[in-house]
Amino acid sequence: MFTNIATTWKPFRSYSISIAVLAVALSVPNAGFAAYYVYQLPDGSRVITDRRHQSDSHKLVSKSRDVKNVGKKVTGQSDPYIGKRRKRFDPLITEVATRHNMDPALIKAVVHTESYFNPNATSRVGASGLMQLMPGTASIYGVNDLYSPRQNLDAGVRHLRYLLKKYKNSLGTALAAYNAGESAVFYYNGVPPYRETRRYIQKVLQFHKYYQVN
Repeated sequence: MFTNIATTWKPFRSYSISIAVLAVALSVPNAGFAAYYVYQLPDGSRVITDRRHQSDSHKLVSKSRDVKNVGKKVTGQSDPYIGKRRKRFDPLITEVATRHNMDPALIKAVVHTESYFNPNATSRVGASGLMQLMPGTASIYGVNDLYSPRQNLDAGVRHLRYLLKKYKNSLGTALAAYNAGESAVFYYNGVPPYRETRRYIQKVLQFHKYYQVN
């Protein structure tokens, strides 16, 4: 008997997710002998399942026969280095954002959503660095090293500032263009109906509120 256990990533709810997952697992016969997989999808959300996925869109985060701490893995809080990386880049993010007259909390939210503060992050489509810049966008802003935190942040902040100006300070539209591209926003005359993009906007806005007070 296979039970597909799936949950969407939501920040700061690791314990409630863990309890829910444990409850489901205990209701399945021989659950202790099952393998549980945590995958990250292209939009950054995570799912739990007892079935292995052979797909480029599913990045394996962890595999275990023990449901202990599965909820934390789904929220991303099992990574002990996120807090350390954030502290490392906090001063630089604040410096760059302030220099370009942008809200540091917003930039932290974008960086968290895009790369989890990992300067070496690379997506399957080639987006790289803290703000996950595509090579074409990076070249517009004179970046010669996508993995240089300072260069990556400077270009990403300038690009987001440009998008905010272009879309008359509509944050949702600017974030949609940052995620899906300006052509998609033009085609749909606003936020495109892509599930990934809409989840992306939601997560950035959630993190923005968090970093405004933390």
